[in-house]
Amino acid sequence: MTQIARDTALLNQKPITIFTVPKAFQGHIGIIQENAIKSWTLLCPRPKIILFGNEEGIDEIAKKLNVIHIPNIQLNDYGTPLLDGIFRQAQELAKGSILSYVNSDIILLNDFLVAVNKLQVASFHYFLMIGQRTDVNITERLDFDELDWDIKLHHFAVKQGTLASVVCMDYFVFPKPLYTEIPSFAVGRGHWDHWMTYYARKLGIPVVDVTDVVTAIHQNHNYTHLSGGRSAAYVTGEEAKQNANLAGDVHMANGSVATWKLTPLGLKKRNSLSALFSFLVDIPRYTKLVKEIH
Repeated sequence: MTQIARDTALLNQKPITIFTVPKAFQGHIGIIQENAIKSWTLLCPRPKIILFGNEEGIDEIAKKLNVIHIPNIQLNDYGTPLLDGIFRQAQELAKGSILSYVNSDIILLNDFLVAVNKLQVASFHYFLMIGQRTDVNITERLDFDELDWDIKLHHFAVKQGTLASVVCMDYFVFPKPLYTEIPSFAVGRGHWDHWMTYYARKLGIPVVDVTDVVTAIHQNHNYTHLSGGRSAAYVTGEEAKQNANLAGDVHMANGSVATWKLTPLGLKKRNSLSALFSFLVDIPRYTKLVKEIH
């Protein structure tokens, strides 16, 4: 069987459910969020897509793209959505057994579903799929009617994009009922993403890094929506500190290390030497990130 035939067979698996919590659809962030969610609707097979929250423009985009909108969610004292109720509702509404939380600025291509389905047919009972993103500058709405838009966008991302640090985590794929109950983290603030990985490792669940086979395209944006900017979102802000308290003894290092790797040649279990090598390779990217945050 050819690789194309194998991938086609894999894509005959049941659709997954993708859920997210968008910001208001205003200006540049509105453009890139529409780009991202539109790309999810074009995955094959098409996922069930759920948009949580009641920010400006979410309902209109949900209707335009024919996806589900759940406006009623819990917020903290700062008006920021809380993830525990969102994850619980997503599991209740999910189509099939596999869910994926994806940040609303991430464009996905079909290599994402190929990777998901390869893990579904692996011998894992549970798993957590993560991977590094590729940062690109996109300022306009993409033309998804263009022939081979996905191939062209992939080439653009590989040529013009920059691979982000391993500690930047923008998507999580997992089977039900994993993560039915999580702490009441504030979305878009620090620490909760690293808790996700740490929790899976603590339970002995395989954490699979799919960076080698998935190009997750992150559309760069600023943090003007938040007083204090990026630093407040992840480190210095009160919400970031609250998330840190909820996460406990989790930090970027122990909350971003995968135990398995999916490569073009298949699944490989990572040993301490390969983990150390990946850490050393990531040091320049991590150092750049720390400077940007602070």
